[in-house]
Amino acid sequence: MIELLIVLGIIALLIGLLLPALSVVRNVAKETKQKAQLSTIELALAAFKNDEGDYPPSDWTLPPNPSSDYCGSQKLAEALLGWDLLGFHPNTAWRADGLDAMGGPGSYDPAQTRDINGDGPDTFDERKGPYLELATASAFKLGDVFSPYSTSPLEANTYVICDVFGAKKITMVKGIDPVTGQPITVTEKAGAPILYYRANTSGKMIRDVYHASDNDALVVAKQQADGREHRLSDYQFFYEVYIKDPKINAKPWPYRPDSYILISAGADGLYGTSDDIRNFGN
Repeated sequence: MIELLIVLGIIALLIGLLLPALSVVRNVAKETKQKAQLSTIELALAAFKNDEGDYPPSDWTLPPNPSSDYCGSQKLAEALLGWDLLGFHPNTAWRADGLDAMGGPGSYDPAQTRDINGDGPDTFDERKGPYLELATASAFKLGDVFSPYSTSPLEANTYVICDVFGAKKITMVKGIDPVTGQPITVTEKAGAPILYYRANTSGKMIRDVYHASDNDALVVAKQQADGREHRLSDYQFFYEVYIKDPKINAKPWPYRPDSYILISAGADGLYGTSDDIRNFGN
């Protein structure tokens, strides 16, 4: 009996030593996968710029402006996948409702008025992309990632590209079983939305190059969903610590002032902490 207890104690000790190591390996694997996702997004953005002449916008405006329902992360998803995940339309007005600049269906035609005979504004011939493979893009509707009631003022029925640190299970309906009449569902895990900020290359000050407000509404929505504070909601921290390139001493200057920055919240799901995975800095 004593020998058995000793053996069990040794096994328990070994398990206790192995579990933290396995957790570290799992986290490293996730971080590697996340860096790969950001690299894939960068390649897709390069292809987008080659077609459109510039990177997609990321600007966001405060309510009651009509465009306050569409921010940087949503525009990134539209650029690389399309407003409806069926490809990008070059006539986009970058609106959450998918309409064109005149308020009509000249881009994504949300009302789906076209038909198989070609009647109506068929816009698919003008589409480009998708620049990301949809099967691996990890795109989800904002209202599924968060509660639809916590996304305001952002439009819940628009897509965002999420990171690989899946924390929330999302069940989607694929169709209806013709025999039973019951919905056929699939469940996937969604992480935090990838934050996207486009650089203003003509900016002379760090606050002119990047605008912390571009994803502010989304960060606030995640704060409300998590019940935790995210450091990126602090503009002073964003400019003076987070995006500042420490190698430049002449004046505060950001990383990647000629293109864009991408941010994953990392394993802890918090934007602005040391485990964030980014396309800049360390």
